[in-house]
Amino acid sequence: MSLKLSQKLYRLKNATTAKTVSRFFKTGKGHYGEGDRFLGIKVPILRAFIHDQAEIINSLSIQEIERFCLSPWHEERLMGALILVRGYERASAKEKEKWLRHYLKIAKRGGVNNWDLVDQSAPYISGDWMRIKEPNLLDSWIDSPSLWERRIAIVSTLTPIRNYEFKKTIEYTVRLLGDREDLLHKACGWMLREMGKKEQAPLRQFLDQYRLQMPRTMLRYAIERFPEAERQSYLKKN
Repeated sequence: MSLKLSQKLYRLKNATTAKTVSRFFKTGKGHYGEGDRFLGIKVPILRAFIHDQAEIINSLSIQEIERFCLSPWHEERLMGALILVRGYERASAKEKEKWLRHYLKIAKRGGVNNWDLVDQSAPYISGDWMRIKEPNLLDSWIDSPSLWERRIAIVSTLTPIRNYEFKKTIEYTVRLLGDREDLLHKACGWMLREMGKKEQAPLRQFLDQYRLQMPRTMLRYAIERFPEAERQSYLKKN
């Protein structure tokens, strides 16, 4: 079944798009996406494909889904991640943990290894589980040597944020203040901005306490929705 699905997917490849996204995802030597390979299938097309191939996808074993998640092709890994999200969301309360553990295992094996793969999956699987069952699920991941595991940890807090739960966002962001990776600065700033959309007070308290320690990119993302005069005031103090 997985081979049949791959063959159908490969028919959608586009060499021109593949070259463009390869540059966008920083696949050059020494960059975060070094060596990643692209078929050139845009996300809306991929999502439509998953919808159209629901019958095949419903019959996939977890081993076949894992094969997609560990593919050398970026779009196959993204498809695998989206199928895991689909499985988790459709699972009964009793079965959700099985999908979560598969997701974490795949992430540990390097199958969730670019920012879009993280952002399209973490809030909906590990983030949801943090909200309903284990708020401390990813405490060890935030200090992981893996950039992608750290990003999974911080981006997973988006789901608690949406439910007015900010503790882990604040805790994890503080632990990432000294991180060297720009992708983590952006992710933390994004989560802080989302927190501010829900409640301004905790964001302002965070900024008042940590603005001098925050990487500039993180601060810029966090205050993106502030009035211009206030934004400039924070940036001058940074």
